[in-house]
Amino acid sequence: MGKHFQLPPTSRWVLQLFIFFMIVFSIMRLVTFYTFRPATISFADALPSFIMGVRFDLRWVCILLAPLLIVGSFPRFSPFRSLKLRRIWMFYLVSVSWLLLFFFGADFGHFDYVETRLNASALNFIEDFQISMNMIWQSYPLFWILVILSGLIWLLYRFFHRTHKKVDYSLDSPFKPMRTFWLMILLIIGIAGTNTAKPLLLWKDAFRLGDNFKAYLALNPLENFFTTLRFRKPFADDGSAKEQFETMKQLLQLPEQAKLLNFQRPERFEQPAKKMNVVLVLCESFSMYKTSMSGNPLNTTPYFQQLANEGLFFERCFSPSFGTARGVFALLTGIPDVQLSKFSTRNPEALNQHSIINSFTDYRKFYFIGGNSEFNNFKGLLVNNVAGLKLYEEGMYKSPRFNVWGISDKNLFKEANNILSAEQQPFFSIIQTADNHRPFVIPEEDRSYIDSKLMDEAELKKYGFDSQKEYEAAIYFDYCLQQFMEHAKKQSWFNNTLFVFVGDHGVKGNATALYPDAWTNERLSDEHVPLLFYAPALLKPEKRSEAVSQVDVLPTIAGLLNQPFVNTTIGRDLLRKPAGKDFAFIIHHDEGKIGLVNNDYYYILNMNLQKDTLVPVRFNSPVLSSTDYTKTKQELAVQTIALYESSRWMLLNNQKEKVKP
Repeated sequence: MGKHFQLPPTSRWVLQLFIFFMIVFSIMRLVTFYTFRPATISFADALPSFIMGVRFDLRWVCILLAPLLIVGSFPRFSPFRSLKLRRIWMFYLVSVSWLLLFFFGADFGHFDYVETRLNASALNFIEDFQISMNMIWQSYPLFWILVILSGLIWLLYRFFHRTHKKVDYSLDSPFKPMRTFWLMILLIIGIAGTNTAKPLLLWKDAFRLGDNFKAYLALNPLENFFTTLRFRKPFADDGSAKEQFETMKQLLQLPEQAKLLNFQRPERFEQPAKKMNVVLVLCESFSMYKTSMSGNPLNTTPYFQQLANEGLFFERCFSPSFGTARGVFALLTGIPDVQLSKFSTRNPEALNQHSIINSFTDYRKFYFIGGNSEFNNFKGLLVNNVAGLKLYEEGMYKSPRFNVWGISDKNLFKEANNILSAEQQPFFSIIQTADNHRPFVIPEEDRSYIDSKLMDEAELKKYGFDSQKEYEAAIYFDYCLQQFMEHAKKQSWFNNTLFVFVGDHGVKGNATALYPDAWTNERLSDEHVPLLFYAPALLKPEKRSEAVSQVDVLPTIAGLLNQPFVNTTIGRDLLRKPAGKDFAFIIHHDEGKIGLVNNDYYYILNMNLQKDTLVPVRFNSPVLSSTDYTKTKQELAVQTIALYESSRWMLLNNQKEKVKP
């Protein structure tokens, strides 16, 4: 009787492969759970995620095996018809397996780095494939990873070959269309589901589990990646921006008579402009809690601490988001890069932007980057929007290339110093550093300065560093900065120059030894960066503790120098803003969170979960009654949504041609 109901060979093979791939997906979910789970989530808590995850896995395993079942069920294309066809289908299965291993491996690294599943944001780095691969090659044991991957692929090939052989030599049966048909129906149900009202299990369904980790655990990297592809196109809802305009008028102190969605506000000064040079240093991964200025006893930045003691220092500055490309965009435009899954530097629709730098009309303008300016399309953003900019990059320096990021920071500062010292007219210069970033390599010529800085691993972990190499890179940046400033002090232009230092973004990590829990649990450390204005001839030493933003840097520079400008975006002159209007907008793109930091609290809205919360950002933040808590949360919610919707609108509506001088 069993012979009469025997499935055709291809169908039997597909069933075996189906079980195998479902087991693989489940094992990877277990690995993700036990590697990255928060201490507050037990296996029992995560059980709904595993159950929903089976449904997502079912869909993708059916998608991967559909070609074999559908095409291979026809006798002339059967993998059991000939050696040639068997090899073709083996090649298909090996290719699919390689794709899965790639996605799961990339997902593991992505989860480790930003605590979310692999998503379409990863394509930002694929677009700079060579540079990204060089960074990975110099940062990780990629050779051994490829060896292990090759070994796994070979083992999988042997497994597919063995299962094929078992089916081939087992009880055979002729092609039975109806038997295969019903199996295909089951496959389609696995992909699409059975509910006619909602035929698919949707990506957003995972977030109904009420927790980001539980949602990402339910999803698999294929589901998350391919679903988030739709977020890569910029979108501005004029209607939503219009609804938020009254709130924005209050936040930005716009004129009462300002027309709808007109954010332009000309800034004029009674005193004449100071013809001082500007050197703005964008410091790579300059995370505040890892610096001396935070009180970190590892004392990684003693020289910067000295400068901070002599300048105007903001100890609570926040970049709007994590990532260098987004930091550069926010700094130059004054707009938080709220575009999901794709950097705005990579979106042609968002590349035409008004920048306050152009208000410095009689200045020479320079941008120094040690590597390739095509990375993340920095060049497109800079050259397209800063008139008369002279861009220096890898290949234009005398210093040799050091690593994937080009010449070393020390040599970058030296080259910039030499070029600026030859200038005869005022200049506005931006220097973008890179060595405080993976692969965390120190030039051999400077190793002697670093070698004496060996630290105990437990101490490093306690104060926020993942490795000795990361710790050394932070020290090396401070050393490079010292070399630059001490050399600059000998130049004739030094006393007539405003130096500005700000991080492009922070770095996640354990900041509990120095800051309240929000810095670690809510990842404020990703955005918390030092901000220093240094000009002994112009500024008295002062330490400021209010919440400010990276987007405020250019308006403040112009204000310090009495340089007339037209402001069109979110940034404000920090020395002229109204008292009590202290805030910084923050977006965590991969987690779907937006928020607002003020002097006492951090409001967070999870757009995926539609859940919000309010957490203190000072050890002595006022304890709110339930009524005041609700009121404060509601006020910050309104402001957060207004800033988010307005920033989305600005990305596509801040063209320089629209700005009236």
